[in-house]
Amino acid sequence: MKMTISPIIPKQDSQVASIIKCVGEEFGAVGEGFGPSDPEVEEMSQYYHIDDKSVYLVATIDNKIVGGAGIAKFNDDDEICELRKLFLLPESRGFGLGKGLTEQCLNFAKEMGFKQCYLDTLASMTSAISLYEKMGFSHLDKPLIGTIHGGCDVWMIKDL
Repeated sequence: MKMTISPIIPKQDSQVASIIKCVGEEFGAVGEGFGPSDPEVEEMSQYYHIDDKSVYLVATIDNKIVGGAGIAKFNDDDEICELRKLFLLPESRGFGLGKGLTEQCLNFAKEMGFKQCYLDTLASMTSAISLYEKMGFSHLDKPLIGTIHGGCDVWMIKDL
């Protein structure tokens, strides 16, 4: 099994959008207030650029796209970034891709000079929450002001 993680390219946009929506549906993240409904989902490669301190990484197994994750500024904040849209198809879980995506995103964030990384997710995403805790994220009592994901019920942050 050959696993890779690399920055998204335009021809991968539709497959990544499909994965984000499919996995979102699996966990009940459907409609307004959830990441899979964000406008960027249809064209991830157009929204994530190193020039604006953001990247979206795509994970593959044997050349098949199985998921991805991204980092971008949180509301134009130069010190706080957000881990965004870490979604993996069920058959690709348990191989370390979530950890690999998160590590590469956090390393990128450090290189870009961010001081903290925020994320929001759902309590139903227990495996993801466990991963984030192992990676050093701590729980917040409420979301950071300005989050657009009002449907999420778990908020976490990590010092970089």
